[in-house]
Amino acid sequence: MSEFESVLYDLTRFFLFPIMSLILISLAYSLLALGGFIMEFWQRKRQTYASELASFSYTLIECTSDDLELWILKRLENLRIVTRTSPMLGLVATMISIGPALLALGEGQVSEVSSNMVVAFSAVILSLIAASITFAVLTVKRRFLLEELRGWERTRELKEHEHALS
Repeated sequence: MSEFESVLYDLTRFFLFPIMSLILISLAYSLLALGGFIMEFWQRKRQTYASELASFSYTLIECTSDDLELWILKRLENLRIVTRTSPMLGLVATMISIGPALLALGEGQVSEVSSNMVVAFSAVILSLIAASITFAVLTVKRRFLLEELRGWERTRELKEHEHALS
């Protein structure tokens, strides 16, 4: 291996720990988001859910649908980021781990090949689990929030209509 290739190899190996850390953080976040979502779902079924969208709309003096849509986007942003970046992080971790596995294979070190492949597959599996959980939560939560927004808009339209009639 030339010196340039050696530097590139070392640089990629340097990123394995931060990438694996980000995958674990993504997985932890997805599990926390799932727990929060299950609680919210349960409260909605029992009709004890206190709408955060409604609370936010009361804090603004002049609230429009655009303000609430922006609030919804901000609210769902972390779920969306984890959903989209986790698979990429898993792929990067997999590719980083395959490099040393190939070197070990060339040197006949089968045990090192297998340990690197375990890291590679574990990284991609955990990242896909995190992405799947956050995607499911994101999808249903978006529907919940958009239903609340539409209800807020209908209420506002009715108030404006009643005000115009009086």
